[in-house]
Amino acid sequence: MIDHARDLASVREATERLLTAAAALDNASVAEPSRLPGWSRGHVLAHIARNADALVNVLEGRPMYASSEARDADIDRDAPRPLDVQLADVRESAATFQATGDRPADWSRTVELRNGVTDEAARVPFRRLIEVELHHVDLGIGYELEDLPGDFVRREIDFLTDRFAGHKSLPALTLTDDQGRSWTTGGGAQDGPVQVTGPAADLVGWLAGRRDGAALKATGGALPALPPL
Repeated sequence: MIDHARDLASVREATERLLTAAAALDNASVAEPSRLPGWSRGHVLAHIARNADALVNVLEGRPMYASSEARDADIDRDAPRPLDVQLADVRESAATFQATGDRPADWSRTVELRNGVTDEAARVPFRRLIEVELHHVDLGIGYELEDLPGDFVRREIDFLTDRFAGHKSLPALTLTDDQGRSWTTGGGAQDGPVQVTGPAADLVGWLAGRRDGAALKATGGALPALPPL
């Protein structure tokens, strides 16, 4: 069951972790490459801030972004800013998102995200949590997939396996983590089934495009390349 209030609290905690860690950077290190190809750490911080604004738009019934081009331009514009400005922007935009989430609302309503994707409003706080947690890892400042809260990892695997379910390029997949929890996904291709096992951190890293799956074991077929998120 989705608990948007619990997820809003988790977003607040995750944002504080990120801000505390990022405060140890300096202007030079903010300009250095992140773990995301083509993006500096400044790009990642700018994206985190602009994503908060975008999800406020979603909750208030406006388009998430004016356009894909405007989204990218805003991130490129904000990426070179000094550390103190970046942190203030992340903090202030996060506070606006929290305040919007704290208002009385119909959380069962359907909202529209990017590219025509729709979802229940109650899932928006978890979507924000994904952005904060994974992009904290992307900063490359000591927060790793293994540091992600266990409940978040389980739910993110739930989220991503649901997203890839039935995808035409993927065989049937059964994923099993090191605690014996299993998920099924794929199934749109004719080959398979493929059994994929490994640590939960490596499973979520592979599904989220943060790891290549080298630490995972595949039986019944090769580990497939996942389509872009």
